[in-house]
Amino acid sequence: MVDINGNLFYIYPKSISQLKTIILLIVSLFCINSAYSQETVERSHKINDHITEKLHVLKSDKSTRQGLYQAVYNKSIAIASGQFDKDIKTGVWHFYDPNGHLLQNYDYTKKDLLYEAPEDTTSNLRYFVDKQLTDTDRTTKPIKPGGRYYGYLPYLKLFKLPANLMDINRDVSIAVVELLVSPGGRLAYFKVSIYSGNYSKTFNVNIDALNDEDRTFIPATLNNEPIGCRILIKCFIDNDGTLIF
Repeated sequence: MVDINGNLFYIYPKSISQLKTIILLIVSLFCINSAYSQETVERSHKINDHITEKLHVLKSDKSTRQGLYQAVYNKSIAIASGQFDKDIKTGVWHFYDPNGHLLQNYDYTKKDLLYEAPEDTTSNLRYFVDKQLTDTDRTTKPIKPGGRYYGYLPYLKLFKLPANLMDINRDVSIAVVELLVSPGGRLAYFKVSIYSGNYSKTFNVNIDALNDEDRTFIPATLNNEPIGCRILIKCFIDNDGTLIF
């Protein structure tokens, strides 16, 4: 065997129990060497004026996220926390709203929704299907892994108010994001409608800029069958022309 300092030595097992101990030692040494090879450094950057990401990246490849990740709202509330393994979300992640209320627990390794908080009439999200529903129909809404706040940030980041509209009065202006989720759980289109006084305009947003994860949903269902569903999200326009909840 070779120790972590590179020194060569031999161990001859005298029993089955000793052999098991030697195997355990070998595994431990591999884990130690792996830990050394996965050395990370901490990084942070802003998602928007209110949210900062705190993450670790490989020291040998700073484009690869590795280890603990947090997204923090106003420097105090963690709205997302979990682990990356070689730039892939792994294990159970936890997602919260800006007040610190748990919205969702999602297991990215098993692709399994563990918890989704109830949604009431104060939510900024509304759901519509192109079918007349009856009192006996059983429906479920589409669900975004990442929760109803953090999970929708990529769509808000993708849109910015055109330069010719930057001077509109923010106090009397709103934006409505419209997403169509297919029965297969894929994002089909993305629109943003701006309303300011008597002015209104709808913009089609190119979803090709989104990665595969941001196009993936748990689809809505009608009587246990997947169905297409539109999600409408009421937003406000920030000073820099980006959208916020």
